[in-house]
Amino acid sequence: MAHALSLRRRALLRVFPMAMLPWAAKAGAAEAMALYDAPKYPPGFTHFDYVNPHAPVGGDLWLTPPSRAGSFDKLNPFTLRGTAPPGLGALVFETLMTSSWDEANSVYGLLADDVVVAPDRLSARFRLHPRARFSNGEAVRPADVQASFETLTGPRAAPSIKAQFADIVRAVAEDARHVRFEFRRPNHELPLIAAGMPVFSRKWGGGKPFDEIVNEAPIASGPYAIASTSQNRDIVYARRADYWGWDLPTRRGQFNFARIGYKLFRDETARLEAFKAGDFDLIQEFIAKNWARQYTGPKFASG
Repeated sequence: MAHALSLRRRALLRVFPMAMLPWAAKAGAAEAMALYDAPKYPPGFTHFDYVNPHAPVGGDLWLTPPSRAGSFDKLNPFTLRGTAPPGLGALVFETLMTSSWDEANSVYGLLADDVVVAPDRLSARFRLHPRARFSNGEAVRPADVQASFETLTGPRAAPSIKAQFADIVRAVAEDARHVRFEFRRPNHELPLIAAGMPVFSRKWGGGKPFDEIVNEAPIASGPYAIASTSQNRDIVYARRADYWGWDLPTRRGQFNFARIGYKLFRDETARLEAFKAGDFDLIQEFIAKNWARQYTGPKFASG
């Protein structure tokens, strides 16, 4: 999922709480938040330092997940039963704010273009970007954010998802652009957790109970959409020409591949042999013995 903060970061922050410093913490709306120091990027920045804003667009990227899951059986990553394909969270869904890769625990505007944290830290008010659109062309509304929160904290979502937002009491759609999150207690981390909640259209699933939304493609706002699936073992995402956020500073220069595909393998040996045969472009290896003994041969020797 495209969360503003990873689960690992969230766990560390619960152990080591820090002070949150939005750019305009006491003066009103801010375009970014940080848990300590200040956000690296100032208001009005054009792109993250580690991207090329003029990078060419095109080509295919084929990946395989490092997990042992050899197939998937649903397109809803937020329910308990079944296995969702890799890539959905990062490519299809978006959050109110997003983090950068070159600093820790800062978030910048994405679906929301600013945030106001209440002086008592018991609420945070997000203003949605006026251009934010779902893949069906409809605007992202505060009611969609509220409905996403109520769904993800409801009985039909996976308990692990619900637990992430346990200290958020509710989300309230205030008007055409603003949504307010209310917190159970003052906590510097909670505004960032709210900023990291995935948002999807109320129309996803056509009114079905949430845990019965299985094979319906998500109606979300991210830069890619599902192009095809094959036998629940391959999935291809296609870059959306009509994506609303290409010119955002938090998106410029990123997501440049025309298609991103994932191949899943039930067997580690088959996975490695497929990599050697050039069936996909990148593999992650976490076992030193495998790296020393199995990644050998002319192709590895030649680089």
